[in-house]
Amino acid sequence: MHRATATLKLFAAIVAVPIAAASAAGAQDYPTRPITLIVPYTAGGGNDLLARAAADKMSKTLGQQIVIENRGGAGGSIATRAIAKAERDGYTLGLGGTGTLAINPTLYGNVGYDPRKDFAPVGLIAASALVICLNPALPVRSVADLIALAKKEPGKINYASAGTGSGIHLATEYFAAMAGIKLTHIPYKGAAPALTDVIGGHVAFYFSSLPAAVGLVKDGKVRALAITGAKRSPVFPDVPTVAEAALPGYEAVLHYGIVAPAGTPRSIIDKLSAALRAAVASDEVKKRIADDGAEPVGSTAEEYAADIDREETKWSAIVKLSGARAE
Repeated sequence: MHRATATLKLFAAIVAVPIAAASAAGAQDYPTRPITLIVPYTAGGGNDLLARAAADKMSKTLGQQIVIENRGGAGGSIATRAIAKAERDGYTLGLGGTGTLAINPTLYGNVGYDPRKDFAPVGLIAASALVICLNPALPVRSVADLIALAKKEPGKINYASAGTGSGIHLATEYFAAMAGIKLTHIPYKGAAPALTDVIGGHVAFYFSSLPAAVGLVKDGKVRALAITGAKRSPVFPDVPTVAEAALPGYEAVLHYGIVAPAGTPRSIIDKLSAALRAAVASDEVKKRIADDGAEPVGSTAEEYAADIDREETKWSAIVKLSGARAE
């Protein structure tokens, strides 16, 4: 029996050698076929545009096409769950963001993945601040004015969001908590109807993505009050940040990056990460990202892992504070 066991172990070791060698060779030759990048949202949105900007440039560097696959549903959770369970061969990647990796794990009762354990971070693409857009008829000219009005009329000022639990919703709740005010939340199914009702005066304000707000501000349909980032935006250089205007320390910026399933070979992650950093550093991609109102942010895989950890810690606390819940 002992001799038989030893023989089996020897056979297993012999078989494992060519398998390991083949696996190493596969990682070294990677990629040899097109790569799928799953975007957990419908086509045409800011997430999609950022993913395509990075993927187009990475495809040229890697010598294989990166094909975008849009999969909406449950705030991106369904697609992100699929990314976590995909083959660990580098041919299925995913767009990670503040919503899917930092907010949804707390927002949903059973999201089906762990943002720290179930993914191999590749790197960051960009960070995107928001701009507070007001109905021009509102007697508010500054963040301090808005806070003062809300304190004078607690609960009477309403705001729009792109949906319960969205980054926009939680950025506004974070703002209210820091300001010590009570606002009324009116959720919408996306940015377009939300901004339409701000323009129409049905809701007082909306924390908008920058690209969606530019034309409306220039046409005088909404007033840009403040930027939610740590610094002013080149898109609105004369608009102060929330922090400098009234709430020191306030910052609500949405982050976007690329992840692979946990267990993807390190050599593949390194190759993808180098291609992503080169893409984000290129003038072409920088311009495409800036045109979308975001800021290019290149990073190593380790830096993105640390970013995911910090963001989840921050936003999970905001979700709990807001009382938002989705099933």
